[in-house]
Amino acid sequence: MAPLLLQLAALGAALVAAALILISFVAFITATEMPQLHRHEEEKFFLNVRGQREALPSIQDSPTKQLSVVVPSYNEEKRLPVMMDEALGYLEDRQKQDPTFTYEVIIVDDGSKDQTSKVAFKYCQKYGSDKVRVITLVKNRGKGGAIRMGVFSSRGKKILMADADGATKFPDIEKLEKGLNDLQPWPDQMAIACGSRAHLEKESIAQRSYFRTLLMYGFHFLVWFLCVKGIRDTQCGFKLLTREAASRTFSSLHIERWAFDVELLYIAQFFKIPIAEIAVNWTEIEGEHIVYVTADLKSGEDLDHTVAQ
Repeated sequence: MAPLLLQLAALGAALVAAALILISFVAFITATEMPQLHRHEEEKFFLNVRGQREALPSIQDSPTKQLSVVVPSYNEEKRLPVMMDEALGYLEDRQKQDPTFTYEVIIVDDGSKDQTSKVAFKYCQKYGSDKVRVITLVKNRGKGGAIRMGVFSSRGKKILMADADGATKFPDIEKLEKGLNDLQPWPDQMAIACGSRAHLEKESIAQRSYFRTLLMYGFHFLVWFLCVKGIRDTQCGFKLLTREAASRTFSSLHIERWAFDVELLYIAQFFKIPIAEIAVNWTEIEGEHIVYVTADLKSGEDLDHTVAQ
């Protein structure tokens, strides 16, 4: 059994190494090119509370909100309400305490097969379409592609990426904001604060199999060696970017599935955008998204397609 596990681990490490070599190559190319975002006609609009279509704004427009929260969602009809209730509860309380604080939440339904858009639209009806907007993608793009669509439709001076499962406590945005502010002065108004679960590593290792632990360390090493330097947790879905940093990095992003975080941070470091890594509270949520993971297994195919371009 042990030799078999070692062989599987070696195979897994080799596959990860090959993928990351491709990622590093693609990231270098995309950091100097400006790929266009293709939108289907239906993806250029959102529905207001009356069910009427309104045109989405552009990341190139001047910001009109202090904060945009982008929530990628794929078949999240059950878990999305828990996350949204916590997030909107926090944001509404903050606005009551500081009337100058303005925000929007953009839920991007990434081609779901369930009622994710319908569930999300109920929050639009409750809070208004100036605060909550739903973008429904025609087909599944992958988490990175969904976030990119939301970022390019945002109005905030700062843009927060937050997962629909609510694994990270939303009030921890204040930790990211402090981390972002500590990076000032921002070169060209660009800076990024990444939520991190690295401080929870010892506890998670105790609950993992030897095989998964080996793959985790292999992945972290290869990311550090080939792509991103100085960031222990590249995959945490809780990231805060200035509008300028979001525009620069997502404009250069080609990878739309599981590896998009690595490319995003690689591009940021390529452009010398300062990055802070901030410890956040994180809880593993039951029903960790198997469907999204299955969809993201096509990332190798995406990489091949990108290289071919």
